[in-house]
Amino acid sequence: LGWAMQVAAFVFIQRKWEDDKSHFEKMLDYFCDIREPLQLLIFPEGTDLTANTKARSNDFAEKNGLQKYEYVLHPRTTGFTFVVERLREGDNLDAIHDITVAYPQNIPQTEKHLLNGNFPKEIHFHVQRYPIKTVPTSKEELQLWCRQRWEEKEKRLRHFYEGGKRFSATGESIIPPCKSELRVLVVKCISLLYWTVFPLGMLALLYLYSFARWYFAAMIVFFVVQQKVFGGLELIELACHRYFKKQQKFHDTKIKNN
Repeated sequence: LGWAMQVAAFVFIQRKWEDDKSHFEKMLDYFCDIREPLQLLIFPEGTDLTANTKARSNDFAEKNGLQKYEYVLHPRTTGFTFVVERLREGDNLDAIHDITVAYPQNIPQTEKHLLNGNFPKEIHFHVQRYPIKTVPTSKEELQLWCRQRWEEKEKRLRHFYEGGKRFSATGESIIPPCKSELRVLVVKCISLLYWTVFPLGMLALLYLYSFARWYFAAMIVFFVVQQKVFGGLELIELACHRYFKKQQKFHDTKIKNN
């Protein structure tokens, strides 16, 4: 999974802002430079909700005169504001989608729960889109805006868990206008079919063909070595981009001077 995330240029962090800021800056500038459609998923809370993290969140709230939460943790606004400001400067941000997730029945907390078959029976999503023009521009106002969204999340989840365990008043799922129930059903079926056939197909290839085994072995060696030497495939991609960008800039300057 980690190697696939490297290939997709995920932004890996150390959870220390002094160390993460420079890396964030380089990766976000890279995303803005290549002008590819970008979906950046971030969790301002920084971790999942447990008894320990909730206690730390409440301590933070008490020290800063903030409301104590029951269903969410207080967001870390430093990284959030930095990402928004950087993407805004690079003209690569058209909207922020605020997503609230709720589990009406069971809530798996660890991989052990999943291995034991404790999968969530239902997952509910509440999605609110905020066009970037409606989002504040100053850092202080952006931090406040983020905290206000979390206040809304707390109220929304409180209503969900203490009420009918539904986000909508009618208790029915709301399909976005750009989709249809048939399309959603087809995507679900295709996804289920793919993730059933693909692993079995890979196992069959490994069992039947030696070249597949050699290929898999070579890929494992490659990813392990590049991780040890360079720190990750996304860093190699970033370094190549910065090198060619520098060369292009040097070439353009040389032509201009001539």
